Formats: sequence, structure tokens, C-alpha cells
Amino acid sequence: MSGSVNKVILLGNLGGDPEVRSMANGGRLASFSLATSTKYRNKETQEMVDKTEWHRVNIFNEKLADICEKYLKKGSKIYIEGQLQTSKYTDKNGVEKFSTAVVLANYSGVLTMLGTSNQSGFSQQSDQIESAADEAINPIEDNSTATKLEDDIPF
Repeated sequence: MSGSVNKVILLGNLGGDPEVRSMANGGRLASFSLATSTKYRNKETQEMVDKTEWHRVNIFNEKLADICEKYLKKGSKIYIEGQLQTSKYTDKNGVEKFSTAVVLANYSGVLTMLGTSNQSGFSQQSDQIESAADEAINPIEDNSTATKLEDDIPF
């Protein structure tokens, strides 16, 4: 195998408000826990069971960290794409431990806020973005060359 892929895609809800802090190099880091859930039917009792997994997320992109700080809160639904990264550290008892997190690096990764606009507290900005997108997709006057061309294709 000549290459490899390290990509994580998650869709879930924040377990708490994001923590945004400054790093020694002047950059900013946002971190939070993300819950993903799966439902399945218990074969013995025939009841639906929820299974929740918790993921640690670290965002090193300053603009995404600003978005996290301004718009995300506990319970916000988000979609992220990042990479798994494992760190080794020594606890206060001298025991070596490992921690794995989903990392959105400085120039990679995706964060998309989902859910209704009133959940995230940015409804006015969201409405402006939606109306601008509607105008871009459905212009009032269509003077494009494509509408003036004949439907018959000569070949």
C-alpha cells in the first residue's frame, strides 16, 4: 500500500460549551466534547436502546475557534471532518497515558453548524446569508446566454 488516509467524519451534539484558549505561539485553540448516538433494538427485550460515544475535538484553526466561541454552546448540532491524533503524556503519578482526539488542523478540517437558527443564536445573520444565497441561485432577471440559446442541439 503506497498511501494512507486518516479522516474522521462526525455528526453530533456538543456535550458542553467550547473552551477557547490562547496558545504559547499566539494562536487559539478550541476544544469540546462531541456526542454521537446510535439506536438499536435489544434482541432479548425488543426495546430500542441508545448507545452514545463521546469524542474529544481540538480545533487549531483560529477562524473556526472564533466561530466556536461566538456561536456554539452545549447541545449545538455540528458536522466535523478532521483527523485522529493520539498524544502520550505522563500523569501526576508518573504513569504514561494516551489520549486520542479528533483534530481540525490550522489549514484543514471542516466544521458545519446544523440545526435551526434560533438554537444557535445567529438567526439574523443566518437569514441574511439565506437571502443572499437565494438571490444568487434565483436571480430576479435572467439575462444569461443560456436562456437565449435554442434548445435544439445541432449534432
